[in-house]
Amino acid sequence: MLTSVSRPSEINLAVTDGSVQPAGYQLDWQDVPVLVQAFRRMVRSTEFDVCEMAATTYLVAREHGAAFTALPVFLVRGFHHGAIVRLEGGPIDHPKQLEGRSVGVNRGYTVTTGVWARSVLQNEYGVDLSRITWVLSGDEHVASYRPPANVVPAPPGSALAGMVSSGELAAAIGVPAGDGLVPLIRDPLEAGLASLRRTGIYPVNHLLVVKDSLLAVDRGLAPALFEAFAEAKRRYLAAGLSELDSRVAAITGADPVPYGIEANRHVLQALVQAALSQRILTRPPVLEELFARGTWNLSA
Repeated sequence: MLTSVSRPSEINLAVTDGSVQPAGYQLDWQDVPVLVQAFRRMVRSTEFDVCEMAATTYLVAREHGAAFTALPVFLVRGFHHGAIVRLEGGPIDHPKQLEGRSVGVNRGYTVTTGVWARSVLQNEYGVDLSRITWVLSGDEHVASYRPPANVVPAPPGSALAGMVSSGELAAAIGVPAGDGLVPLIRDPLEAGLASLRRTGIYPVNHLLVVKDSLLAVDRGLAPALFEAFAEAKRRYLAAGLSELDSRVAAITGADPVPYGIEANRHVLQALVQAALSQRILTRPPVLEELFARGTWNLSA
């Protein structure tokens, strides 16, 4: 029995509802209503046998010696052009105007949405990220990580949305639009799809990790888990794609949500490069070494 955490969604539902089980194993699903708390518990105490995890949290955890390894099963993807919000009618209406100002980040600096959103600012709009003060509403899952000097905590008791509304912050990442806040990048979905046409990148946000102590004694575990989640994904594809995945497939002419290292190499390289550029990682990892050995040649 493997204690497991993954938020049920269309792409993994056949596994999380028990319709599909990894051959030879049984998954004991744990109830963690706030998924990011599962990330933290896994990072800080390796509490679960199998756990969904944010991709950048995993990269940081690995660099800091975490005792778990990923499978190339990518459970959540999305574009992040809409993750940056500003005050409607305020003085900021272009990403370059963020330079020299303070920008909020929901939770920690290493949050994956923040990493991808800053990459958009840097690579698509020429923003110098080092000229922005990043103001965090929370701390890091990986407690030993130390951010760059231009990353600071928000004042105690403050809310990022209110700080944007009052002008204390020029913008914020990971704060919902509404109540006078609007996306900084206009037509963010279309901007994301245009980026896909240029780069071929449909960003990954979450993957799956497994405790190293289990992988070390059972070489069949990683491929069995991969195949179970691959079967769940095949059922999702057969039932019909979400609107976003359908639009991605129309642009790429391929499976919009592939599993496996090779099909995702360019996406993973882009995420690693963003993490290095933003001083989240200190050295580039070997991609294969981020994943369990028994999954290196698997694809779905």
